Amino acid sequence: MSPFPEGAPCWADAMFPDLAAARDFYGQVLGWTFDDLGEEYGRYTMAMVDGKPVAAVMPVMPGPDAAARWNLYLATSDAAAVTGRVAGLGGTVAMGPEDVGGFGVTSSLRDPAGTAFSLWQPGTHPGFGLTGAPGAYAWAEVLTRDAAATDGFFPALFGYEVGVMEDPGTDFRVWSAEGRPVLGRMAMTDDFPPEVPSHVDVYFSVPDCDAAVGTVVRLGGQVRHGPVTTPFGRFAAVSDQQGAAFSVIDTSTAEGEMPAMT
Repeated sequence: MSPFPEGAPCWADAMFPDLAAARDFYGQVLGWTFDDLGEEYGRYTMAMVDGKPVAAVMPVMPGPDAAARWNLYLATSDAAAVTGRVAGLGGTVAMGPEDVGGFGVTSSLRDPAGTAFSLWQPGTHPGFGLTGAPGAYAWAEVLTRDAAATDGFFPALFGYEVGVMEDPGTDFRVWSAEGRPVLGRMAMTDDFPPEVPSHVDVYFSVPDCDAAVGTVVRLGGQVRHGPVTTPFGRFAAVSDQQGAAFSVIDTSTAEGEMPAMT
């Protein structure tokens, strides 16, 4: 049984062509220390904050998709059952269900808009050991080029409650599980470069958004958007020096009224 609600984000990891460079980058930007599980587990390396696992980094797998990127895992108590419903909802199964050395069972999936994500049914590894604290997972959003397809897929797969933001300039929804928000959904606009596909954006907490962005740039990363202060905090969308996109947010620095949801 997962300690996270069904469909809630419970883990994140990323593949990198240069694992040593990734460790140096995220160690400086997010304050991570690292625990390499060794060759037996493909150099899968836990990222730690205060001795608790908050994410993982690993070398890229050989193949055409061998690019640096972050991947989000959504919690489930039955990966086989959820995976079995994916095709009927218009999604695709890239891999799984597969047992990962007793740590848990995972599947790699895509929604009908092409958004890649994974499932996690915990074994000995429950998922995030810490959230919300500096350096830890804060939030995630599905950014989609086909909002109707995405909206028909995720709530049906996980039984989310759906809230719609009352903002005529933004097509944004919040998906909730067990009465609390767990994931955002934003329709991508023409402001996004045309080559950027539907994807999941993972947010990590930082004590100072501007300082974190400054470190990203100093280490060779790029700023994709922001920093900007919102009712949810001050955040920026960035990429590391190997091209993996993510966001940083300081939730203690916020301004403006929370938008109404219906």
